[in-house]
Amino acid sequence: MTHKFKFLASLVLCGSILANCRQPQASNSVSSAVSEKQTQSSALWPEVKKENRPWTRWWWMGNAVDEKNINRLLDEYAKAGIGGVEIAPIYGAKEHESKYIDFLSPKWMGMLDFTVKKAGSLNMGVDLTQGTGWPFGGPQVKPEYAASRLIMQKYTLNGGQTLTETLEIKDPKQKEVGAVLQAVIAYGPKGAILNLTDKTTADGKLNWKAPAGTWEIYAAFNGKTRQMVKRAAPGGVGYTLDHLSKEATEAYLLPFTQAFNGSNHGVRAFYNDSYEVYGADWSAGFFEAFQKRRGYDLRPYLRELVSKEHSETVARVKSDYRETMGEMLYENFYQPWNAWAHKHNSLTKNQSHGSPGNLLDLYAAVDIPECETFGSSYFPIPGLRRDSADVRNVDPDPIMLKFASSAAHVTGKNLVSSETFTWLGEHFKTSYSQMKPEVEQVFLSGVNHVFYHGVTYSPEEVAWPGWLFYASLNMTPANSLWPQFNGFNQYITRVQSVLQSGTADNELLVYWPIHDVWSKPEGMEMMIKVHDIDEWLHPTQFYKQSKKLMDAGYSLDFVSDQMLQASSVSNGQIMTASAAPAHKVLVLPQSKYMAVPTFEKAIQLANQGATVIMEQLPADVPGLHDLNGRRQKLKQLTQSLTFTDAANGIKQMKAGSGEILLSADIQKALAFKNIERESLTDTGLKFTRRNIGTGKYYFLVNHTPKTIDTTIPLNLAAQSVVLMDPQNGNAGLAASSVTNGKTNVRVQMKSGEALILKATTNQTPEVLAWQYLDNAGTPLEVKGTWNLAFTQGGPDLPIAQKLTQLKSWTELADKKAEAFSGTGEYTITFDVPSKKADEYVLDLGKVSESAKVWINGQEVGTLYGIPFQTRVGQYLKPGKNTLKVEVANLMANRIRNMDQQKIQWRNYHEINFVNIDYKPFDASVWKPMPSGLIGPVTLTPYSTTAKNVSSSL
Repeated sequence: MTHKFKFLASLVLCGSILANCRQPQASNSVSSAVSEKQTQSSALWPEVKKENRPWTRWWWMGNAVDEKNINRLLDEYAKAGIGGVEIAPIYGAKEHESKYIDFLSPKWMGMLDFTVKKAGSLNMGVDLTQGTGWPFGGPQVKPEYAASRLIMQKYTLNGGQTLTETLEIKDPKQKEVGAVLQAVIAYGPKGAILNLTDKTTADGKLNWKAPAGTWEIYAAFNGKTRQMVKRAAPGGVGYTLDHLSKEATEAYLLPFTQAFNGSNHGVRAFYNDSYEVYGADWSAGFFEAFQKRRGYDLRPYLRELVSKEHSETVARVKSDYRETMGEMLYENFYQPWNAWAHKHNSLTKNQSHGSPGNLLDLYAAVDIPECETFGSSYFPIPGLRRDSADVRNVDPDPIMLKFASSAAHVTGKNLVSSETFTWLGEHFKTSYSQMKPEVEQVFLSGVNHVFYHGVTYSPEEVAWPGWLFYASLNMTPANSLWPQFNGFNQYITRVQSVLQSGTADNELLVYWPIHDVWSKPEGMEMMIKVHDIDEWLHPTQFYKQSKKLMDAGYSLDFVSDQMLQASSVSNGQIMTASAAPAHKVLVLPQSKYMAVPTFEKAIQLANQGATVIMEQLPADVPGLHDLNGRRQKLKQLTQSLTFTDAANGIKQMKAGSGEILLSADIQKALAFKNIERESLTDTGLKFTRRNIGTGKYYFLVNHTPKTIDTTIPLNLAAQSVVLMDPQNGNAGLAASSVTNGKTNVRVQMKSGEALILKATTNQTPEVLAWQYLDNAGTPLEVKGTWNLAFTQGGPDLPIAQKLTQLKSWTELADKKAEAFSGTGEYTITFDVPSKKADEYVLDLGKVSESAKVWINGQEVGTLYGIPFQTRVGQYLKPGKNTLKVEVANLMANRIRNMDQQKIQWRNYHEINFVNIDYKPFDASVWKPMPSGLIGPVTLTPYSTTAKNVSSSL
């Protein structure tokens, strides 16, 4: 196991082996001391399972896979620390067509079986995208089961006229797919509305004469989007599925039933990508479903449904329409798909964003909700590169990610996954330093299982850089960073082992007023997408309140109308499902619309003992049916609430054994109820918590631009706190004390670092103390002659160098170094003075982009992120010491050189290869990326302090 020892958030477990450089240590003594530390530390971490390790989407290009390369690549992935693969069949590379395998063919199933068996031998798992490309679709989707759209044709008649035209679809492409006339509605003077559907013959003749006045005839056809599967693999070409039709879903699943023949073939979970079914605003059974669910006939409101007017009726009809669509998606696709997977003893994993429905309910419909990061976020970490050309239109938003984790928490599911690093930056320019804070933001949102996006299968015989997917991180064995990938994967594994332990520990339930989103008069179907959060999420009071609460130190989950209906109260706590963790408070943020059953349920929960905090009483009901009746019911409910004034502008009402608070300031109301925030966020630290029965885990990150060395309070009285460094795997007992029911813990975290606190009601006297670094001495620059040898990479290995001044490889005299991507090994001999110091910290300065360190022949660890610093005192000796640093750079400079030389390396069917703006990729115009160890390299002496908390309590 390699370890990355970072500056202030590290520890030394045994005082007798602290390197104070007072006495030389023999190599075997150092080795045994390090081994002892590793053994003691590893015992404090949860046992590692395959789900604890990061998994990856595995692109099978053209399904051109074979057993030899599957065997080789899975060995590589396991060695790098990847815990599983999600097979995603996709379009193929040109000139390899003879190796293509049709999806679900016997040969393809044989490759799946081989993959599962090989993965199992490596303790890896296998998931499968249940389709090729995206969205679901394929050759089994005949036109009648294809994604549908409402096509409206409009005609005008004056009094006494009859329609001479035949009511048939005009678009010849829609004729090909069999568009069907479903309704004919006439709108006349003084609001007259006539349903003429039964006056239309089978051949499209309208047997009706218009009465006096001008009449508009709306003919509604069930047409087809004609969308084909995007990026389909061989055997997967066909129409996109009508997800609103149960019959279509069953037809889609039939080939899988036949191919899998009653077995799951070792597939852990079947996966469905983000919705991306464009223009699919209809289904054959929509009218009937609407009537059943909304209580009125949609046909007379066809004009309002397609209207661009900003009227109340238009908004209400469209809200009802969107709610119906979401329910149809839930019941006609998710439920049958889930049942199919469970029948085959597998799980379902799904991305609900982009869907036309309540995202919370759709995420909760499956076993493993999955969110997605797309683009890069800004972090004020000094030295962190964020190229302006890499910035997308909308940064990843933790609140958007919380929709998936909330759905899991509220329904009692443990795993929450994320498609991670999609378009984090331009191809070949993404570093571990950029990936680390991005994935930490994902963890903070409640995600606990990362899927890389992604790794592409590539045969050994394909020249560098191998096969690559156009929108992917492309962290493949051909990537020049791959030799040090294991260090980064170990970090994710340690964090996930903690975040998958116990249960989520969030005290607040925040209601999402979905009807405020649905009641927009613009458009028809509403696909609630990641890329549109500036429209449907950011402007809302729900978002603003949630962000304020999180920034203040509250932990929360979102809850839907449907989830609330399933909730109950136990001992004053809100229980949303039998396996779900309890929540202390229900928060109803300001909203324009709230369904009467939802408001009734909130009051009922209060009567049963819960605390409900309302920012504002609901103003109106959504939808159109029985509007006056429902408005009157809402009015009666609000008038039945009798509040008295409490402190700070808070109104209070006792309800049964619980209470309702009405306050424009939610945080004041929470304080009134003694619902305490985690004030550790006042330091700038961010956190997420897990409840482990005997205490809690806190995952902390420092994304501020400053070092944080302070005592933070935790909202529990802990007998002991173990500090766990996920960067290197070490752990030790913190300096802590308990005051007024809170535990005060000293933490030291540099910008960019993470730390885990295990605060328990049990003492852990067997754990040795965490060593805090204090009183830094004068840094000593490591200088002299550096020997630089290039060890692996290409296109050619540059010649060895002797450097008295560290510089980027792109500045070396050997021009081969400018085009080089790979690893270079630096060695230098330096002196350590015999003066006494408790610890020394090695700082590599600027590293482009990742480094592995050895001192005196002992491996120290992999430094993959900012700050590139590590404790090294235990490896040092007075006098001469040898430092070796292996540095890996990015792929960018080699790709740049290939494009300048016009070397063909991308040749794919479908989209071929594009840049981050979806334009043809061309690296020839790039400037060379800095590469190598740039420094300055320094060694700083410290004194250390350690206080064993068990002896002070």
